[in-house]
Amino acid sequence: MLLKSAAGRGTLAATVLGSGMAILDGTVVNVALPHLGRDLHAGLDGLQWTVNGYALTLAAFVLLGGALGDRYGRRLVFLVGVVSFTLASVLCGVSVSIGMLIAARILQGIGAALLVPGSLAIIQSVFDPDERGKAIGAWSGLGGIAIAAGPFIGGWLIDNLGWRWIFYINVPLAVLLIVLTLKYTPETRSPEARARFDFPGALLTALCLGGTTYALIEGNLLAGLVGIAAGAAFLWVERRSTAPMLPLHLFRSREFSVINGVTLFVYAAVYGVAFFLPVFLQVSAGYSALAAGLSLLPFTLVLLFFSSRAGALGHKLGPRIPLTVGPLISAAGCALLIGAGESYWLRVLPGVLVLGIGMTTLVAPLTAGVLAAAPDQFAGVASGINNAVSRAAGLLSVAALPALAGLSAAAYTNAVAFGSGYKIAMAFCAGLMVCGGLTAGLLLRSGPMRGASAE
Repeated sequence: MLLKSAAGRGTLAATVLGSGMAILDGTVVNVALPHLGRDLHAGLDGLQWTVNGYALTLAAFVLLGGALGDRYGRRLVFLVGVVSFTLASVLCGVSVSIGMLIAARILQGIGAALLVPGSLAIIQSVFDPDERGKAIGAWSGLGGIAIAAGPFIGGWLIDNLGWRWIFYINVPLAVLLIVLTLKYTPETRSPEARARFDFPGALLTALCLGGTTYALIEGNLLAGLVGIAAGAAFLWVERRSTAPMLPLHLFRSREFSVINGVTLFVYAAVYGVAFFLPVFLQVSAGYSALAAGLSLLPFTLVLLFFSSRAGALGHKLGPRIPLTVGPLISAAGCALLIGAGESYWLRVLPGVLVLGIGMTTLVAPLTAGVLAAAPDQFAGVASGINNAVSRAAGLLSVAALPALAGLSAAAYTNAVAFGSGYKIAMAFCAGLMVCGGLTAGLLLRSGPMRGASAE
Protein backbone atom coordinates (compact mmCIF):
# COMPACT_ATOMS: atom_id res chain seq x y z
CA MET A 1 0.00 0.00 0.00
CA LEU A 2 1.25 3.48 -0.92
CA LEU A 3 0.93 6.44 1.40
CA LYS A 4 -0.40 8.67 -1.39
CA SER A 5 -3.26 6.32 -2.31
CA ALA A 6 -6.78 6.80 -0.95
CA ALA A 7 -6.49 3.56 1.01
CA GLY A 8 -3.12 4.64 2.37
CA ARG A 9 -4.39 8.03 3.52
CA GLY A 10 -7.54 6.48 5.00
CA THR A 11 -5.58 3.80 6.83
CA LEU A 12 -3.12 6.33 8.21
CA ALA A 13 -5.99 8.56 9.35
CA ALA A 14 -7.68 5.63 11.10
CA THR A 15 -4.54 4.49 12.89
CA VAL A 16 -3.59 8.01 13.92
CA LEU A 17 -7.11 8.73 15.19
CA GLY A 18 -7.19 5.45 17.14
CA SER A 19 -3.84 5.84 18.86
CA GLY A 20 -4.47 9.57 19.24
CA MET A 21 -7.76 8.95 21.02
CA ALA A 22 -6.05 6.69 23.54
CA ILE A 23 -3.16 9.12 24.00
CA LEU A 24 -5.55 12.05 24.26
CA ASP A 25 -7.40 10.43 27.13
CA GLY A 26 -4.11 9.69 28.80
CA THR A 27 -3.13 13.37 28.80
CA VAL A 28 -6.36 15.37 28.79
CA VAL A 29 -7.22 14.08 32.25
CA ASN A 30 -4.18 15.86 33.67
CA VAL A 31 -5.70 19.28 33.01
CA ALA A 32 -8.96 18.20 34.67
CA LEU A 33 -7.35 16.86 37.86
CA PRO A 34 -7.91 19.94 40.07
CA HIS A 35 -11.55 20.17 38.92
CA LEU A 36 -12.54 16.51 39.26
CA GLY A 37 -10.60 16.37 42.52
CA ARG A 38 -12.80 19.10 43.97
CA ASP A 39 -16.04 17.67 42.56
CA LEU A 40 -15.34 14.12 43.74
CA HIS A 41 -13.56 15.12 46.98
CA ALA A 42 -10.30 13.36 46.11
CA GLY A 43 -6.80 13.81 47.55
CA LEU A 44 -3.55 13.75 45.56
CA ASP A 45 -3.46 9.95 45.85
CA GLY A 46 -6.92 9.78 44.24
CA LEU A 47 -5.65 11.95 41.39
CA GLN A 48 -2.63 9.69 40.95
CA TRP A 49 -4.91 6.64 40.72
CA THR A 50 -7.14 8.44 38.20
CA VAL A 51 -4.10 8.72 35.93
CA ASN A 52 -2.50 5.41 36.87
CA GLY A 53 -5.62 3.23 36.82
CA TYR A 54 -5.69 3.80 33.08
CA ALA A 55 -1.92 3.47 32.67
CA LEU A 56 -1.82 0.28 34.74
CA THR A 57 -4.12 -1.88 32.61
CA LEU A 58 -2.79 -0.35 29.40
CA ALA A 59 0.78 -1.24 30.32
CA ALA A 60 -0.18 -4.67 31.68
CA PHE A 61 -2.26 -5.86 28.71
CA VAL A 62 -0.80 -4.02 25.72
CA LEU A 63 1.50 -6.97 24.94
CA LEU A 64 -1.47 -9.32 24.97
CA GLY A 65 -3.32 -6.87 22.72
CA GLY A 66 -0.50 -6.99 20.19
CA ALA A 67 -0.42 -10.80 20.26
CA LEU A 68 -4.20 -11.05 19.82
CA GLY A 69 -3.97 -8.77 16.79
CA ASP A 70 -1.23 -10.86 15.21
CA ARG A 71 -3.35 -14.00 15.66
CA TYR A 72 -6.97 -12.95 15.04
CA GLY A 73 -6.45 -9.95 12.80
CA ARG A 74 -5.04 -6.53 13.59
CA ARG A 75 -8.05 -4.65 12.22
CA LEU A 76 -10.53 -6.80 14.18
CA VAL A 77 -8.76 -6.43 17.52
CA PHE A 78 -8.21 -2.73 16.83
CA LEU A 79 -11.98 -2.23 16.36
CA VAL A 80 -12.84 -4.26 19.47
CA GLY A 81 -10.48 -1.99 21.38
CA VAL A 82 -12.16 1.13 20.00
CA VAL A 83 -15.64 -0.02 21.04
CA SER A 84 -14.64 -1.13 24.55
CA PHE A 85 -12.59 2.04 25.08
CA THR A 86 -15.55 4.20 24.11
CA LEU A 87 -18.02 2.40 26.38
CA ALA A 88 -15.60 2.79 29.30
CA SER A 89 -15.27 6.50 28.45
CA VAL A 90 -19.01 6.93 28.93
CA LEU A 91 -18.73 5.27 32.34
CA CYS A 92 -15.97 7.73 33.25
CA GLY A 93 -18.23 10.61 32.29
CA VAL A 94 -21.11 9.49 34.52
CA SER A 95 -18.93 8.70 37.56
CA VAL A 96 -20.27 10.00 40.88
CA SER A 97 -17.28 9.12 43.09
CA ILE A 98 -13.50 8.93 42.75
CA GLY A 99 -13.68 5.15 43.23
CA MET A 100 -16.13 4.76 40.35
CA LEU A 101 -13.99 6.97 38.12
CA ILE A 102 -10.84 4.97 38.89
CA ALA A 103 -12.68 1.70 38.12
CA ALA A 104 -13.90 3.10 34.78
CA ARG A 105 -10.39 4.31 33.96
CA ILE A 106 -9.09 0.78 34.57
CA LEU A 107 -11.62 -0.53 32.01
CA GLN A 108 -10.60 2.24 29.62
CA GLY A 109 -7.01 1.05 29.83
CA ILE A 110 -8.02 -2.46 28.78
CA GLY A 111 -9.69 -1.09 25.64
CA ALA A 112 -6.64 1.05 24.89
CA ALA A 113 -4.40 -2.02 25.27
CA LEU A 114 -6.23 -3.57 22.31
CA LEU A 115 -6.23 -0.56 20.00
CA VAL A 116 -2.83 1.05 20.65
CA PRO A 117 -0.48 -1.74 19.44
CA GLY A 118 -2.84 -2.50 16.56
CA SER A 119 -2.53 1.01 15.16
CA LEU A 120 1.22 0.77 14.64
CA ALA A 121 1.20 -2.90 13.64
CA ILE A 122 -1.33 -2.08 10.88
CA ILE A 123 1.06 0.54 9.46
CA GLN A 124 4.00 -1.86 9.61
CA SER A 125 2.07 -4.64 7.87
CA VAL A 126 0.12 -2.83 5.12
CA PHE A 127 2.49 -0.14 3.81
CA ASP A 128 5.26 -0.86 1.31
CA PRO A 129 8.72 -1.05 2.95
CA ASP A 130 9.88 2.15 1.24
CA GLU A 131 6.81 4.00 2.55
CA ARG A 132 6.98 2.83 6.17
CA GLY A 133 9.47 5.45 7.33
CA LYS A 134 7.26 8.30 6.13
CA ALA A 135 4.09 6.64 7.40
CA ILE A 136 5.58 6.00 10.83
CA GLY A 137 6.91 9.57 10.90
CA ALA A 138 3.42 10.93 10.18
CA TRP A 139 1.88 8.54 12.73
CA SER A 140 4.41 9.57 15.38
CA GLY A 141 4.03 13.27 14.69
CA LEU A 142 0.26 13.26 14.74
CA GLY A 143 0.26 10.99 17.80
CA GLY A 144 2.61 13.41 19.50
CA ILE A 145 0.18 16.18 18.65
CA ALA A 146 -2.49 14.27 20.57
CA ILE A 147 -0.22 14.35 23.62
CA ALA A 148 0.14 18.10 23.36
CA ALA A 149 -3.37 18.87 22.11
CA GLY A 150 -4.96 16.93 24.94
CA PRO A 151 -4.46 19.66 27.56
CA PHE A 152 -5.66 22.35 25.13
CA ILE A 153 -8.82 20.49 24.13
CA GLY A 154 -9.40 19.41 27.69
CA GLY A 155 -8.98 22.94 28.98
CA TRP A 156 -11.63 24.29 26.62
CA LEU A 157 -14.07 21.50 27.46
CA ILE A 158 -13.51 21.87 31.20
CA ASP A 159 -13.97 25.65 31.22
CA ASN A 160 -17.03 25.61 28.95
CA LEU A 161 -18.80 22.28 29.41
CA GLY A 162 -17.29 20.62 32.50
CA TRP A 163 -14.70 17.91 33.06
CA ARG A 164 -17.06 15.04 32.18
CA TRP A 165 -16.98 16.11 28.52
CA ILE A 166 -13.33 15.11 28.18
CA PHE A 167 -14.70 11.55 28.20
CA TYR A 168 -17.92 12.08 26.23
CA ILE A 169 -15.95 13.51 23.28
CA ASN A 170 -14.66 10.02 22.55
CA VAL A 171 -18.08 8.91 21.28
CA PRO A 172 -18.14 10.93 18.00
CA LEU A 173 -14.42 10.28 17.49
CA ALA A 174 -15.04 6.55 17.77
CA VAL A 175 -17.84 6.64 15.19
CA LEU A 176 -15.57 8.37 12.67
CA LEU A 177 -12.74 5.97 13.45
CA ILE A 178 -14.86 2.88 12.90
CA VAL A 179 -16.09 4.19 9.52
CA LEU A 180 -12.54 4.93 8.33
CA THR A 181 -11.21 1.57 9.48
CA LEU A 182 -13.95 -0.48 7.85
CA LYS A 183 -13.70 1.46 4.58
CA TYR A 184 -9.95 1.72 4.07
CA THR A 185 -7.99 -0.65 6.29
CA PRO A 186 -7.33 -4.22 5.08
CA GLU A 187 -7.18 -7.11 7.54
CA THR A 188 -3.73 -8.52 8.29
CA ARG A 189 -2.43 -11.17 10.65
CA SER A 190 0.82 -13.01 11.26
CA PRO A 191 0.97 -16.47 9.65
CA GLU A 192 3.27 -17.60 12.47
CA ALA A 193 1.05 -16.36 15.33
CA ARG A 194 0.09 -19.12 17.74
CA ALA A 195 -3.37 -20.04 18.94
CA ARG A 196 -2.37 -20.16 22.62
CA PHE A 197 -2.02 -16.99 24.63
CA ASP A 198 0.01 -16.19 27.67
CA PHE A 199 -2.76 -15.26 30.10
CA PRO A 200 -0.61 -16.14 33.16
CA GLY A 201 1.99 -13.70 31.86
CA ALA A 202 -0.62 -10.97 31.44
CA LEU A 203 -1.94 -11.48 34.97
CA LEU A 204 1.55 -11.50 36.47
CA THR A 205 2.34 -8.28 34.60
CA ALA A 206 -0.75 -6.63 36.05
CA LEU A 207 0.13 -7.89 39.52
CA CYS A 208 3.72 -6.68 39.20
CA LEU A 209 2.80 -3.20 38.00
CA GLY A 210 -0.22 -2.94 40.30
CA GLY A 211 1.75 -3.96 43.39
CA THR A 212 4.62 -1.65 42.58
CA THR A 213 2.30 1.26 41.85
CA TYR A 214 0.32 0.71 45.05
CA ALA A 215 3.53 0.59 47.05
CA LEU A 216 4.78 3.88 45.56
CA ILE A 217 1.50 5.78 45.96
CA GLU A 218 0.34 4.38 49.29
CA GLY A 219 3.74 3.61 50.84
CA ASN A 220 2.88 -0.07 51.35
CA LEU A 221 5.97 -2.29 51.66
CA LEU A 222 4.05 -5.57 51.34
CA ALA A 223 2.54 -4.46 48.03
CA GLY A 224 6.02 -3.63 46.77
CA LEU A 225 7.30 -7.10 47.70
CA VAL A 226 4.33 -8.68 45.93
CA GLY A 227 5.09 -6.59 42.84
CA ILE A 228 8.75 -7.66 42.83
CA ALA A 229 7.85 -11.32 43.31
CA ALA A 230 5.29 -11.14 40.49
CA GLY A 231 7.90 -9.57 38.21
CA ALA A 232 10.36 -12.38 38.90
CA ALA A 233 7.63 -14.97 38.35
CA PHE A 234 6.70 -13.27 35.06
CA LEU A 235 10.23 -13.67 33.69
CA TRP A 236 10.29 -17.32 34.82
CA VAL A 237 6.96 -18.01 33.09
CA GLU A 238 8.01 -16.24 29.88
CA ARG A 239 11.20 -18.26 29.57
CA ARG A 240 9.26 -21.53 29.77
CA SER A 241 6.08 -20.64 27.88
CA THR A 242 5.49 -22.10 24.41
CA ALA A 243 3.53 -18.96 23.50
CA PRO A 244 5.06 -16.15 25.58
CA MET A 245 3.45 -12.74 25.74
CA LEU A 246 6.95 -11.30 25.89
CA PRO A 247 9.24 -13.23 23.49
CA LEU A 248 12.53 -12.78 25.34
CA HIS A 249 14.51 -13.70 22.24
CA LEU A 250 13.69 -10.26 20.81
CA PHE A 251 15.96 -8.78 23.47
CA ARG A 252 18.90 -10.66 21.98
CA SER A 253 18.94 -7.76 19.55
CA ARG A 254 21.13 -5.10 21.11
CA GLU A 255 19.29 -2.36 19.25
CA PHE A 256 15.89 -3.58 20.40
CA SER A 257 16.98 -3.72 24.04
CA VAL A 258 18.72 -0.35 24.04
CA ILE A 259 15.91 1.51 22.28
CA ASN A 260 13.41 0.16 24.78
CA GLY A 261 15.75 1.32 27.54
CA VAL A 262 15.77 4.81 26.02
CA THR A 263 11.97 4.63 25.84
CA LEU A 264 11.82 3.88 29.57
CA PHE A 265 13.82 6.96 30.54
CA VAL A 266 12.28 9.37 28.03
CA TYR A 267 8.65 8.52 28.66
CA ALA A 268 9.08 8.50 32.43
CA ALA A 269 10.14 12.13 32.02
CA VAL A 270 7.41 13.02 29.50
CA TYR A 271 4.61 11.61 31.64
CA GLY A 272 6.06 13.34 34.66
CA VAL A 273 5.92 16.69 32.90
CA ALA A 274 2.42 15.95 31.57
CA PHE A 275 1.18 15.20 35.09
CA PHE A 276 2.82 18.06 36.97
CA LEU A 277 2.87 21.04 34.58
CA PRO A 278 -0.91 21.49 33.97
CA VAL A 279 -1.66 21.12 37.70
CA PHE A 280 1.14 23.51 38.65
CA LEU A 281 0.00 26.17 36.20
CA GLN A 282 -3.54 26.05 37.63
CA VAL A 283 -2.79 25.57 41.33
CA SER A 284 0.39 27.62 41.77
CA ALA A 285 0.55 30.02 38.81
CA GLY A 286 -3.14 30.99 38.62
CA TYR A 287 -3.88 29.78 35.07
CA SER A 288 -7.37 28.69 33.99
CA ALA A 289 -7.78 25.19 32.56
CA LEU A 290 -7.88 26.60 29.03
CA ALA A 291 -4.81 28.80 29.59
CA ALA A 292 -2.90 25.83 30.99
CA GLY A 293 -3.79 23.84 27.87
CA LEU A 294 -2.91 26.66 25.49
CA SER A 295 0.50 26.96 27.10
CA LEU A 296 1.47 23.70 25.39
CA LEU A 297 0.48 24.86 21.89
CA PRO A 298 4.12 25.43 20.73
CA PHE A 299 4.85 21.80 21.58
CA THR A 300 1.97 20.85 19.28
CA LEU A 301 3.12 23.03 16.40
CA VAL A 302 6.70 21.78 16.47
CA LEU A 303 5.54 18.16 16.38
CA LEU A 304 3.03 18.93 13.63
CA PHE A 305 5.47 20.50 11.20
CA PHE A 306 8.67 18.57 11.82
CA SER A 307 7.98 15.01 13.02
CA SER A 308 7.55 13.57 9.52
CA ARG A 309 10.86 15.13 8.46
CA ALA A 310 12.52 13.82 11.59
CA GLY A 311 11.21 10.35 10.73
CA ALA A 312 12.66 10.51 7.21
CA LEU A 313 16.00 11.80 8.53
CA GLY A 314 16.11 9.11 11.19
CA HIS A 315 15.48 6.49 8.49
CA LYS A 316 18.65 7.66 6.69
CA LEU A 317 20.87 8.23 9.71
CA GLY A 318 19.70 5.41 11.94
CA PRO A 319 18.47 5.86 15.52
CA ARG A 320 21.72 6.60 17.40
CA ILE A 321 22.09 10.31 16.61
CA PRO A 322 18.43 11.39 17.07
CA LEU A 323 18.03 9.22 20.18
CA THR A 324 21.12 10.82 21.69
CA VAL A 325 20.48 14.42 20.72
CA GLY A 326 16.68 14.43 21.21
CA PRO A 327 16.64 13.45 24.90
CA LEU A 328 19.43 15.90 25.73
CA ILE A 329 17.50 18.75 24.10
CA SER A 330 14.40 17.59 25.98
CA ALA A 331 16.40 17.60 29.23
CA ALA A 332 17.19 21.27 28.63
CA GLY A 333 13.47 21.92 28.16
CA CYS A 334 12.65 20.20 31.46
CA ALA A 335 15.35 22.24 33.19
CA LEU A 336 13.87 25.47 31.82
CA LEU A 337 10.42 24.44 33.09
CA ILE A 338 11.75 24.34 36.64
CA GLY A 339 11.41 28.11 36.61
CA ALA A 340 7.86 28.14 35.16
CA GLY A 341 5.65 30.88 36.61
CA GLU A 342 2.97 33.48 35.94
CA SER A 343 4.76 35.06 32.95
CA TYR A 344 4.04 32.70 30.06
CA TRP A 345 6.38 34.28 27.52
CA LEU A 346 9.40 34.36 29.82
CA ARG A 347 8.82 31.46 32.22
CA VAL A 348 6.84 28.79 30.34
CA LEU A 349 7.24 29.19 26.57
CA PRO A 350 11.04 28.63 26.38
CA GLY A 351 10.85 25.33 28.22
CA VAL A 352 7.81 24.06 26.31
CA LEU A 353 9.39 24.99 22.97
CA VAL A 354 12.73 23.33 23.72
CA LEU A 355 10.99 20.21 25.03
CA GLY A 356 8.95 20.06 21.82
CA ILE A 357 12.08 20.30 19.67
CA GLY A 358 13.72 17.49 21.60
CA MET A 359 10.72 15.19 21.42
CA THR A 360 10.25 15.89 17.71
CA THR A 361 13.85 14.84 17.15
CA LEU A 362 13.46 11.48 18.85
CA VAL A 363 9.87 10.17 18.65
CA ALA A 364 9.72 8.96 15.04
CA PRO A 365 13.27 7.48 14.96
CA LEU A 366 12.57 5.69 18.25
CA THR A 367 9.40 4.11 16.90
CA ALA A 368 10.94 3.16 13.56
CA GLY A 369 14.08 1.85 15.24
CA VAL A 370 12.31 -0.53 17.61
CA LEU A 371 10.24 -1.97 14.75
CA ALA A 372 13.26 -2.32 12.46
CA ALA A 373 15.07 -4.26 15.18
CA ALA A 374 12.34 -6.94 15.26
CA PRO A 375 11.27 -9.40 12.54
CA ASP A 376 8.20 -8.32 10.54
CA GLN A 377 6.12 -11.25 11.80
CA PHE A 378 6.53 -9.89 15.33
CA ALA A 379 5.41 -6.36 14.41
CA GLY A 380 2.41 -6.46 16.74
CA VAL A 381 4.41 -7.87 19.64
CA ALA A 382 7.31 -5.46 19.11
CA SER A 383 4.90 -2.53 19.01
CA GLY A 384 3.21 -3.88 22.12
CA ILE A 385 6.51 -4.21 23.98
CA ASN A 386 7.54 -0.66 23.19
CA ASN A 387 4.12 0.66 24.15
CA ALA A 388 4.21 -1.37 27.36
CA VAL A 389 7.61 0.06 28.23
CA SER A 390 6.47 3.64 27.63
CA ARG A 391 3.23 3.16 29.59
CA ALA A 392 4.98 1.39 32.45
CA ALA A 393 7.49 4.24 32.55
CA GLY A 394 4.67 6.77 32.84
CA LEU A 395 2.86 4.64 35.41
CA LEU A 396 5.88 4.40 37.70
CA SER A 397 6.81 8.04 37.15
CA VAL A 398 3.41 9.38 38.21
CA ALA A 399 3.40 6.99 41.16
CA ALA A 400 6.90 7.84 42.39
CA LEU A 401 7.49 11.51 41.59
CA PRO A 402 5.01 13.05 44.08
CA ALA A 403 6.67 11.14 46.92
CA LEU A 404 10.17 11.98 45.67
CA ALA A 405 9.10 15.62 45.48
CA GLY A 406 7.82 15.51 49.07
CA LEU A 407 4.15 16.15 48.23
CA SER A 408 1.39 15.05 50.62
CA ALA A 409 -2.14 13.93 49.69
CA ALA A 410 -3.53 17.45 50.22
CA ALA A 411 -0.61 19.30 48.58
CA TYR A 412 -2.33 19.92 45.24
CA THR A 413 -4.70 22.38 46.95
CA ASN A 414 -1.78 24.38 48.41
CA ALA A 415 -0.12 26.69 45.86
CA VAL A 416 3.16 27.08 47.76
CA ALA A 417 3.59 23.42 48.70
CA PHE A 418 2.77 22.16 45.23
CA GLY A 419 5.04 24.75 43.60
CA SER A 420 7.98 23.60 45.69
CA GLY A 421 7.37 19.95 44.87
CA TYR A 422 6.91 20.76 41.20
CA LYS A 423 10.45 22.15 40.91
CA ILE A 424 11.92 18.97 42.37
CA ALA A 425 9.84 16.83 40.01
CA MET A 426 11.03 18.78 36.95
CA ALA A 427 14.64 18.30 38.05
CA PHE A 428 14.04 14.54 38.18
CA CYS A 429 12.47 14.67 34.69
CA ALA A 430 15.52 16.48 33.30
CA GLY A 431 17.77 13.82 34.82
CA LEU A 432 15.72 11.02 33.27
CA MET A 433 16.06 12.63 29.84
CA VAL A 434 19.83 12.84 30.25
CA CYS A 435 19.92 9.14 31.14
CA GLY A 436 17.97 8.36 27.96
CA GLY A 437 20.35 10.32 25.75
CA LEU A 438 23.45 8.79 27.33
CA THR A 439 22.01 5.28 26.96
CA ALA A 440 21.54 5.78 23.22
CA GLY A 441 24.86 7.55 22.69
CA LEU A 442 26.92 4.93 24.50
CA LEU A 443 25.17 1.70 23.51
CA LEU A 444 23.64 2.11 20.03
CA ARG A 445 25.65 1.50 16.89
CA SER A 446 26.06 4.27 14.33
CA GLY A 447 24.45 4.11 10.90
CA PRO A 448 21.09 2.87 9.58
CA MET A 449 19.34 0.11 11.49
CA ARG A 450 20.02 -3.40 10.28
CA GLY A 451 17.00 -5.62 9.72
CA ALA A 452 16.26 -8.26 12.32
CA SER A 453 16.17 -11.90 11.46
CA ALA A 454 13.31 -14.20 12.35
CA GLU A 455 13.70 -16.37 15.39
